[in-house]
Amino acid sequence: MALRHPSAQKRHRQSLKRRVRNRSKKSTIKTFSKKAVAAVQEGSADAQQLQQKAESLIDKAAKGSTLHKNAAARKKSRLAKAINKLKAAEAQA
Repeated sequence: MALRHPSAQKRHRQSLKRRVRNRSKKSTIKTFSKKAVAAVQEGSADAQQLQQKAESLIDKAAKGSTLHKNAAARKKSRLAKAINKLKAAEAQA
């Protein structure tokens, strides 16, 4: 590490901690989004709860600085669109 100043070293340590925390949050969001879509495909009863959990995680990430608010809105919209598309296809079949 070529950082010479103590303040630069501290900022670097902080950025590494934040990076790990943010990656973890984003990974959890992706996992719950995939679980929600899979639950709808299977016709599971807890699909609605999984969708709510995924949207809650997205909102919490946007509340901090993990996700930009527009990116969070886009993710929620795409998740809802995918789930509604599957529900519509299931209703027609």
